[in-house]
Amino acid sequence: MTPDEDERAFRALTQQIATARGFSCEAYKDKCLKRRIAVRMRACGVHTYDAYATRLTQDAKEYEHLLDALTINVTKFYRNAETWDAVRPMVTASWKEREGQYTAWSAGCASGEEPYTIAALLADIARVAGMEAQLGRTRVDASDIDRASLERTAAAQYPESAFVEMPKAMADRYFTKPAPRQPVPLIKNLVHAARNDLLKERAPRPPYDLIFCRNVVIYFDRPSQEKLFVRFAESLRPGGLLVLGKVETLFGDSRQLLELEDPRERIYRRPL
Repeated sequence: MTPDEDERAFRALTQQIATARGFSCEAYKDKCLKRRIAVRMRACGVHTYDAYATRLTQDAKEYEHLLDALTINVTKFYRNAETWDAVRPMVTASWKEREGQYTAWSAGCASGEEPYTIAALLADIARVAGMEAQLGRTRVDASDIDRASLERTAAAQYPESAFVEMPKAMADRYFTKPAPRQPVPLIKNLVHAARNDLLKERAPRPPYDLIFCRNVVIYFDRPSQEKLFVRFAESLRPGGLLVLGKVETLFGDSRQLLELEDPRERIYRRPL
């Protein structure tokens, strides 16, 4: 097969996936798509896009495995501790000012480590401030397009290795032990997981005081990134924070809607 034929077969396959499952392949970078499709092709023992397209047609369950591969996101609790340390005083000031009436969104929550970290952070802020009673007014939305990720978030069972970056005192206070460790009821009840397609749907319950979306938009093409950044900005209440991954930078119109609060940790704020 020539390179041109291979490329045409790849385009036909992505169109098939989009039509059959409503997955927006065109918004993802080709390199990312090809790498993750290749994982499933090897698992199925096929070597061409045409052969894999046939496999999908013959085995509908393979679509589930493919979508899991396309949306996989590996994470840990308190990942990149310096980011959490930087955002904590900003969140503390806002949470106390709003007396716990505070909403956060983990957009692209993977298997739940990030939203439960947010919940633990908010609970710890309330504990230090002596305002635990106000946590009943706090909510953390966790969303993902991936079925398996949402199932893992709901199950909320994690190995000890997932906590290597979280301060031990925080892990022991807000998560059970021994492994598999689970969030204590206080933390579990703060998190509400639901399916959301970032490329097609609005935010679950805006406006938000805090949005985390780290190392998700890097898989999308430039127009989709610009669209998402604007959506995030518009989903924040004035003064709200957006936290991106360290290799992610705002593009397009969102630059006019958000101010850079911490350049090293990629923390942005919607102006008052």
